[in-house]
Amino acid sequence: MSFAEHAIIWQVYPLGALGAPIRPEAPEPVTHRLPNLASWLDYLVGLGCNALMLGPVFASVSHGYDTQDFYRVDPRLGTEADMDELLAAAQSRGIGVILDGVFNHVSNTSKYEALTTGSSFEGHDILAELDHNNPAVVALVVDVMNYWLDRGIAGWRLDAVYAVAPEFWAKVLPQVRQQHPDSWILGEMIHGDYAEYVQSSGIDSVTEYELWKAIWSSIKESNFFELEWTLGRHNEFLETFVPQTFIGNHDVTRIATQIGQEKAILAAVILFTVGGVPSIYYGDEQGFTGLKEENIAGDDAIRPPLPAEFSPLGKWIENIYKALIAIRRQHPWLHQAHTEVVEIENESLTYKAVGAEGQELLVQLDLQAVSARISEGETELFSYTAS
Repeated sequence: MSFAEHAIIWQVYPLGALGAPIRPEAPEPVTHRLPNLASWLDYLVGLGCNALMLGPVFASVSHGYDTQDFYRVDPRLGTEADMDELLAAAQSRGIGVILDGVFNHVSNTSKYEALTTGSSFEGHDILAELDHNNPAVVALVVDVMNYWLDRGIAGWRLDAVYAVAPEFWAKVLPQVRQQHPDSWILGEMIHGDYAEYVQSSGIDSVTEYELWKAIWSSIKESNFFELEWTLGRHNEFLETFVPQTFIGNHDVTRIATQIGQEKAILAAVILFTVGGVPSIYYGDEQGFTGLKEENIAGDDAIRPPLPAEFSPLGKWIENIYKALIAIRRQHPWLHQAHTEVVEIENESLTYKAVGAEGQELLVQLDLQAVSARISEGETELFSYTAS
């Protein structure tokens, strides 16, 4: 049985969530912030999640995607011992930890300079692209992935996988799976041929940005026909692989900012009733808001510090998430469920989630009433109408 079959992910951007300085003027001293993340593991379990996907945790210059050392925990977060304790605490609760592997590029001041192409990534001067045609880069990535899998992580999110030829991963992953056959490997794919990349590279899954966009856009623009089209694509993907599904992550405007807190509930209903490996971006289940902007500090609002405890104002949303996750847990076949549209208008959509053995849930969404209903036969499992 694959780890991903029963995984429901809580995604956290550690540098932001733990209040680390993102753009320090000078190297920061070691600050033990990771233990504060361990204190959130019981909350994660209480939601119904069993996987923790972390943004970058390795030594870097600023936002974490400018790596300087793949084998060292960022001193702004703590030490390797802090990471070991976090992994042990997660394992004791049945939580799998997924790390962010930024293997397309590194800091232009890293010790890996000799392994880079000398060119910058997507115009970012501080990021130097690794030379994926160099066998030494293959060896480095294999070693890094196995090193942290040996220390107890459950898998990897591969950053910017769309920018790396799948042939590179076809060299790397067999060597990783030889030692860790059960590790789950997720690739960040913003665009491209998802299914072809999965088949050519050997990764397990990709981030399904197509579905993310269709969910919020169809609700915001009152056009469920956009979602219907994308759900057809989603069904096709499920024939080849099970995508990672989401309505928020560390790179996009918060769902509650895009469409409002009440309609964001409808987005969550879709997330938990279609096939995929669903993930929740920390705070979305509390109604967090935040606008992504295109400037040097443009991600700060969507990567905020975790509070000492959440405000009671978000409790109603948290309770809805718990109810939706409980339905997902009670119907594990939803992992690979196909979606059949029954009725559709611009502002209303009814679809069936259909399992491989004929299981069915009926989902009804209405944008005018801002309502959602999930039923199984004659039994109503979930009902929501905005106040």
